[in-house]
Amino acid sequence: MIDISKIEGIIFDYGGTLDSNGKHWAEVLWEAYQDNKVPVEKIVFREAYVYGERYLAMHPIIEPQHTFKDLLVLKVDLQLKWLVENGFLQKNDKTSCFSLAISNQCYNFAACALKRAEPILQKMSKKYPLVLVSNFYGNVEAVLEDFGLTKYFQEVVESAVVGVRKPDPAIFALGVKALNLKAEQVIVIGDSHAKDIVPATIIACKTIWIKGIAWEEETEDLTADIIITDIMELSEIFNLE
Repeated sequence: MIDISKIEGIIFDYGGTLDSNGKHWAEVLWEAYQDNKVPVEKIVFREAYVYGERYLAMHPIIEPQHTFKDLLVLKVDLQLKWLVENGFLQKNDKTSCFSLAISNQCYNFAACALKRAEPILQKMSKKYPLVLVSNFYGNVEAVLEDFGLTKYFQEVVESAVVGVRKPDPAIFALGVKALNLKAEQVIVIGDSHAKDIVPATIIACKTIWIKGIAWEEETEDLTADIIITDIMELSEIFNLE
C-alpha cells in the first residue's frame, strides 16, 4: 500500500479517466450506437472506431479551438462514413440524425462524468499540484476550458503538442518535470493499465488504476499500487473530506 503522506504531486490522465470514470470511450460510443438503434454489430462498430482513430492520428483535422462536442461530431462522422463506404449502413437522412444524436449523448455523458469528478479535482488541487498528461489531438486545453476544469491543473502535457505519446514513459517524465518533483513523490491516476500504469511505474511514479470497462481485458502482470473502480474512491484515499 502507498504511503500517501509521501506523495507531493499528482498526474491525471484525461480521456477515459476524468471524462468517463474508467469506461473506455469505444464502449461509451457503442452504447450510444445501441441506444440510437444504429443497425450495425459491435464487431463492425469496432472496425469503424479504429478507422476513425487512425484517421485522426494521420490527418490533423482537429484544431486547437475545437471543443469536445466538435471532436465528437468529427469522430462520429468519420465512423459513419466508414460504415456507409463499406456497405454496413445506408446513407440517408437518418444517417445525419445518428451523427447528431450519438454526439449529443456522448457529450452529455462526459459532462455528467466531469461534473461528478469536479469536486474531487477541486479538493485535490487544494492539497496537491496537479498536472494533466494526455494522449489527445491538440485541443485538450479547449476541452478543459469548455468544461471549466482548466483552473485545477498547473500544467497540461498533451501528446499532440509535445510529440510523445503514451505508452512512452517519456510523456510521464515531462509531467513529473512540470511538477518539479522526484518521480517517487508523484502518483499517476489513469484508466489504462498498459498506457498509464506500466509507463508511470517504469519511471518510479506511484500509480492508481481506475479499472473500468476496457477496450480489451487487462489482466496480466498488473502492477498498479492501488486499483479502484470509481473515481469517488479517491476521496478516501487522499482524505479529502
